[in-house]
Amino acid sequence: MSGAKKISILTSAYNEEESVHELYNQLDQISKLYTGIYEFEIIFVDNGSEDETFQKACEIHQKDKRFKVIQLTRNFTFFGGLTCALEHATGEAAVIMCADLEDPPEVIPQFIKKWEEGYKNIYGLIKKRQSGWLRRLNSKIFYWLINKLTNNMVPQNVADFRLIDKQVYKLINSMPEQNRFLRGMFAWSGFKSIGIPFDRKTRQHGRSKAFPLVVLSIATKAIFSFSQVPIRLASAIGVIISILSFFALIFFTINYILYPGPFKGFATILCLFLFMFGLIFIILGVIGEYISLVFEDVKKRPYYVVNQSLGLNN
Repeated sequence: MSGAKKISILTSAYNEEESVHELYNQLDQISKLYTGIYEFEIIFVDNGSEDETFQKACEIHQKDKRFKVIQLTRNFTFFGGLTCALEHATGEAAVIMCADLEDPPEVIPQFIKKWEEGYKNIYGLIKKRQSGWLRRLNSKIFYWLINKLTNNMVPQNVADFRLIDKQVYKLINSMPEQNRFLRGMFAWSGFKSIGIPFDRKTRQHGRSKAFPLVVLSIATKAIFSFSQVPIRLASAIGVIISILSFFALIFFTINYILYPGPFKGFATILCLFLFMFGLIFIILGVIGEYISLVFEDVKKRPYYVVNQSLGLNN
């Protein structure tokens, strides 16, 4: 197999002990399709699991040295785990996928075919989600928003599941930003790209880690990381309200001169004050989000901390 190009398969797992062996079996079947053509390595990042995920991954490594294992000291979020895998990849191309098998490995040959045609960023496009109606609604809202705010930079329903050329992941590894919304970073890179539609599978084991608040946090950071529209909108609202307030002041002054009388409209003024204060705090919140992103970047802490690893020097 010397001289064969290497493809790295990268995944990050958190409490996926029931899926590890099935993941390996399916990826092993894919690798057998390319015997003598491509060499494969699997970089499995245990992202601070509290179950037997790491132990089961070590068992697989003992029988197949292509299966390389990294254990992080704690959970560094899905993107932290994938960043770790990307920085340890050595292949001419890398496949990124979830360890829970919602991303079907049988799509990988389609990715490889497009890579052979010259594409450098081959991403999965989710045709159908198996999640609940609320998650599907949240996804639609998120992709609609981020497309409107980034001039359609991020493809609709794009997944992290993809194959990227070495040139792409080396660029991503060189980018120092702490808030790593990888789907946006891959799109921003501008390399020749194409989407492959696929149906996301139903999770067979365990429970989803995509809790509503976690998804909302990721979506918020993604939008603020890749768009300046929110803070510009906040400034525009401030200017518009100032202009309207100026004309309102003129109107009420003239009205009082023409029709003098006792003070009226206390309730209206109170409501306007409450509305204005609410708007001010929203604008401060938008500014705070941008400041928090800057704060994370200037600290320059590592994206992850490795506790131990197996097979990385092989």
